[in-house]
Amino acid sequence: MGIIARQSIYNVLSIALAFGIGAANMLFLYPKYPGKEFQGLVVALLANSNLIQPFISFGVQHTLIKYFSDRESKVERDRLLWFVVLFPLVILGLLFPVYSVFNDQILDFISNSNKTVLRFPVLILSIAIATAYFEIFFSWLRVHLQSVFGNFLKEVYPRLLTFTLLLFFAFQMIDLDQFIVFLILGYYIRLFIIAFYCFKVYTPSFQWKLPQGWQHMLRYSTLIFLSGAAASFILDIDKSMIFSLSTSENVAFYAVALYIAAVIEAPGRAMFQITSPLVAKALNDNDQDRLIALLKKSSLNLMIVCGFVFLVINLNLNDFYSLINQEGYATAASVVVIVSLGKYFSMSMGCLNNIISNSKYYSYVFWFSVSSAILAVILNYIFIQSNGIIGAALATLIVIVFINLCKIILVSVLFKIHPYSKKSIGIFATIFLIYGLVYWIPTLLHPILSIAVRSALIMGLFTLPMLLFRWSGDIEDVLKNIRSRLL
Repeated sequence: MGIIARQSIYNVLSIALAFGIGAANMLFLYPKYPGKEFQGLVVALLANSNLIQPFISFGVQHTLIKYFSDRESKVERDRLLWFVVLFPLVILGLLFPVYSVFNDQILDFISNSNKTVLRFPVLILSIAIATAYFEIFFSWLRVHLQSVFGNFLKEVYPRLLTFTLLLFFAFQMIDLDQFIVFLILGYYIRLFIIAFYCFKVYTPSFQWKLPQGWQHMLRYSTLIFLSGAAASFILDIDKSMIFSLSTSENVAFYAVALYIAAVIEAPGRAMFQITSPLVAKALNDNDQDRLIALLKKSSLNLMIVCGFVFLVINLNLNDFYSLINQEGYATAASVVVIVSLGKYFSMSMGCLNNIISNSKYYSYVFWFSVSSAILAVILNYIFIQSNGIIGAALATLIVIVFINLCKIILVSVLFKIHPYSKKSIGIFATIFLIYGLVYWIPTLLHPILSIAVRSALIMGLFTLPMLLFRWSGDIEDVLKNIRSRLL
């Protein structure tokens, strides 16, 4: 089993565990104990923190992935590592005076003048700093092809932290303010853990000089920072605008729906942790055959795995919400369907995003992101006022389709490659047919029984054509390996 398959499996398991814990948080603990208003508040706070994070990291985590494999000597690699670790301190040194002077105006802008959010300015900035540095150290592990532990800390740890704090809150051991304090503390403990592990995996000798070509790196970091800021803006602007134009309860309903839809991305998130540095190496080595192989294989594998997840989620949606059994949440069921269509389209492109961001054409990402951010603001403002959270979902879908089509066209024109094949058509057709067949199966005696029956039926209907038409040798090898270990 290759390194991509092996680490992807471990990462999928971590993300599956993370989503399980997160589901308990989002679907049960939050609604039952602190309530929808508290849930909407925390989601809004973390969303605002994510809007600030790119300004601190300044894209250097992506710079490390792009340029590390291109450094020929240990000295140059060490200089690059220290550069990406120390550069955000320079950014913080420049931003802190600005933040201190314009603190009220900045917080008022990112919080949409919400007074409850403004009570916790420390959380917004503190978690933004901790998350920015965590991403830098996680990239440190990824370039050394050690993504499993970092992925666990990225996906499982914060959800487990929230789970623990919600239990403390449920038993009245902490109040809202203490919840926020311990949440911040937990994020910094995670940062110290990954930093320690990074230096254990690889300890660079300290270098006083800047790495060669640092001007190009800085330009790359700047454009990736701007692209990342726009991307973060796109991801969180809908929740922030719902909070501003609607109610905190609707933020909670929408956040839960997005959480359910985001499960579709789990296999992709696991795979990209390891494919990103491999794509960067293929580009640096000018290995076109390896690049095409990575794109085609990642696209097919994600279409299969994410397609199966797409069917399980959307065909069991009503029963999922019956299990939640909380007033109001089921009103966002359509949000799951709409957003999950966009998520699946994104996953079907495989590692195409990695190819663009690690190539010499990375500047296009900035223009795509800015255009999408502007489009997101306009569409969310129009659709939320007329259609509420369903309008926000439609805006999200339109933005996803727009930016992904732009990327596909770009890669087709500049690299003369694309992620799809004849097998892709078969996978799409199979998903469509299975959805049409299973959709009409009614709820049985209990939602759990219905979910189990439908999921088993989906697995059987999906596995048969996959093996018959030999869609993916990689997935077949994984299934054979699992079977040999169980027998």
